Amino acid sequence: MMQEILQCAVDAAKTAGTIMVHDFRTVTATEKSRNDLVTETDLKCESEIASMIRSRYPSHMILAEERHKDTDVLADGLWIVDPLDGTNNYAHGIPHFCVSIAYAERGEVIAGVVLDPMRNELFTGTRGGGAFLNGARISVSGTERVSASIITTGFYYDRGAMMEKTLDTIHSLFSADIRGIRRLGSAALDLCWVACGRFDGYFEYRLSPWDFAAGMLLVREAGGKGSDREGKELGFTSESVVVSNGRIHDEFVGIVKWKG
Repeated sequence: MMQEILQCAVDAAKTAGTIMVHDFRTVTATEKSRNDLVTETDLKCESEIASMIRSRYPSHMILAEERHKDTDVLADGLWIVDPLDGTNNYAHGIPHFCVSIAYAERGEVIAGVVLDPMRNELFTGTRGGGAFLNGARISVSGTERVSASIITTGFYYDRGAMMEKTLDTIHSLFSADIRGIRRLGSAALDLCWVACGRFDGYFEYRLSPWDFAAGMLLVREAGGKGSDREGKELGFTSESVVVSNGRIHDEFVGIVKWKG
């Protein structure tokens, strides 16, 4: 059953990835809200993914970014879909974006797939079954301290207090003498890059389930750890994300934990 679920997610992700590559550099974007874009490709990908899932699992529910937000997150079978994570990148011709698909049962994510179609990198994982990149097992980095770490982050669409809090935390991280910080514009890929050891940690103070449900599972299956911005256990209904390779986690959370 689990391999069938995973294969459905892989098939749907590859279909969406083909659409993304075909439309790349030709699509136009509209604003959902200030600094939050949507493209026709987002909508086409979500429609195709939903159609493929429903054809195989008609009783399952779908929680997706663009058109399926009113659903039961504790359903027996729930698909959590970001049809195009990194829309701002995509709309501006920046080749760093992905499709993210997770499957959960009664509030627990048990399978996840993230496809980066421009690099042809397919991240897959199942609960207790490990995490993989193009079929090869992956693991988090061996970095032992924050000062030796490369950290990645993201900014919520709000340009007020949330942005200022993120900037303050970046300052704190540089004060801890980290090696560097990156902001690449796709939460799902940030998580995957922690899972495969390219980054040592990632934090973002406001996210939605479709942004990180699959990536959260991949980090854990690759040996990493996750919390929310308060330091509490990370679940796909959390509203913030702090993940790391596990070795730096306590120190990292101590720096980025929400204060005030």
